[in-house]
Amino acid sequence: MDLTRTAYGTWSGGRFMHFGEPLSEERFITTIQRAHARGIRTFMTADVYGNGAADEMLGRALAGFPRDSYCLVGAVGHDFYSGKRDGSKGFPRFTHPQLRPPNQFADYLRMATEKSLQRCRADKFDCLLLHNPDSIGYTNDAVWKALDNLREAKLTERLGIAPGPANGFTLDVILSFERFGALMDWAMIILNPLEPWPGGLCLPAAAQHDVKIITRVVDYGGLFHDDVKPGHKFGQQDHRAFRPPGWVEAGNTKLDQMRAIAEHHGITMLQLACLWNLAQPAVQSVIPTLIQEADSNSKPIEAKVDELAALPDVKLSADERAAILEVGNNQGCMALKGANRSHTTEPEADHWGLTPDLEAVGRRWGIDPDHDLVCTHTKVA
Repeated sequence: MDLTRTAYGTWSGGRFMHFGEPLSEERFITTIQRAHARGIRTFMTADVYGNGAADEMLGRALAGFPRDSYCLVGAVGHDFYSGKRDGSKGFPRFTHPQLRPPNQFADYLRMATEKSLQRCRADKFDCLLLHNPDSIGYTNDAVWKALDNLREAKLTERLGIAPGPANGFTLDVILSFERFGALMDWAMIILNPLEPWPGGLCLPAAAQHDVKIITRVVDYGGLFHDDVKPGHKFGQQDHRAFRPPGWVEAGNTKLDQMRAIAEHHGITMLQLACLWNLAQPAVQSVIPTLIQEADSNSKPIEAKVDELAALPDVKLSADERAAILEVGNNQGCMALKGANRSHTTEPEADHWGLTPDLEAVGRRWGIDPDHDLVCTHTKVA
């Protein structure tokens, strides 16, 4: 099965990523089962979440369903087997030169994929993503030859790339489309009506290279679930607590400017965000983060699953899409990761300098890194 219009990620529910209240193990599993029962048919995991624990719980949750009734998407790339965690920076990518040379990339990817599949109780992925690659992952032939070997070995039907974890990587992912698009079926990017930049910049290249796009963070940190309001209290370790002050208030103001469009179509704000994403070039699937907020008045996560599963087949008009884009325009609102002229030292896991190849990508696609990929805001807008 190929990826479907709506998808569920194991980072939802707060157990493996710090968003909202962490679900109990039982509720985490039953929420996944509820998603399947309501018609969501794509389930995504990454081996690094909980050092394999997310794989295992997804495998348990889906064990009772026929394998051909869902699309299983895996992601490998962080080496938590032999790499050492570097605090909040996480585990190194398997391509780090201190871990192994390129002639060992294939062995690592085969091992990591087979172990992830064992935990998921499956014999193959429907799609396997290269997870949060460093600069080597975007450009190295040995990486993509190794991934293609996994497809030839029937360990996955499709291949893709998942930039991150932060926002950016625009020129890098376009370069990967140009070099490896013939091997690549899917790419996952951050995109939503309040965050059209910079993800939207890579969509024309994805469409030209026939790479389908799955969009994450569709909910914009939970705001499109419509239960994160001004004054919302985040937990001490909640990732959203580290965003700039005022982002909830500013985001809600913008949501209110879009609300009439949702009301006109009889849809929720989350469904509006999903439909806006799906109207963009190359976007074929949406995977919002489903969060159980701590507030007693918040929606239960089960209701958010139902809302996503009930996504109607509504087409937003060109005027509606343009109006939403005008409200949500966030260009220059943050410093981006990936290739950046400001980085002049050795490449890091998620930040590196602009190479001549990347400069050329910008020229080909009309992207000026000194204008289109820089932070210009000094406060939340």
